[in-house]
Amino acid sequence: MTDESMAVRSARSPRGRVRGGWQVPAGLIALSLIPLIAGALRMTELAGGPVIMPETAALAAPLPLGLHIVSVSAYSILGAFQFVPRLRRRRNGWHRRAGRLLVGFGLLAALTGMWMALFHSHPGDGGLLLGFRLVFGGVMAVSIVLGFVAIRRRDVAGHRAWMVRGYAIGMGAGTQALTQLPWIVILGAPSGLPRALLMGAAWVINLLVAEWVIRRWRVQAVLL
Repeated sequence: MTDESMAVRSARSPRGRVRGGWQVPAGLIALSLIPLIAGALRMTELAGGPVIMPETAALAAPLPLGLHIVSVSAYSILGAFQFVPRLRRRRNGWHRRAGRLLVGFGLLAALTGMWMALFHSHPGDGGLLLGFRLVFGGVMAVSIVLGFVAIRRRDVAGHRAWMVRGYAIGMGAGTQALTQLPWIVILGAPSGLPRALLMGAAWVINLLVAEWVIRRWRVQAVLL
């Protein structure tokens, strides 16, 4: 028996499902913690509370900023639970209902993010970061739409792949906190080209991980 088939068999066993079923969503929620906390503090400011977060040009557009924070937060948390096999297999329709909400939250997050990038970017961000935000925001929106179209056609594998890609881009803020952390510790907050490259790297890392996950699922489907 090959190592891959043994891994698949272990994952299919009750013990494997219990051990691995909740590790992925727990990790994804942990990755989202910094953006979630930052979003909560920013929402407090928008509601008239104390100013804690750094100044941002997006404060000039409180409605799209608030919608972006709420939609990204819901997309991150609710999307994490879509990776729990036990929840996906339930016959009460939880996966389908949650998926419909995720389509709305994901599209709203992508579109408001692109809108703020176009009209309320910080002057110091530069054209490269603006391009990154528009490209990855557009890819996120297109991935979600293609995932929705795929499941309407009963293409489960295609649906899963496109939704994972969209979710990976939506989780970019969490990975960006990690890619920028060493720079912040050593040199302070990045700006200009370094900031653009560090933020772009986070989206690329997430998409590479997403493609690895998709490929692993395909291998498992063949072995099964």
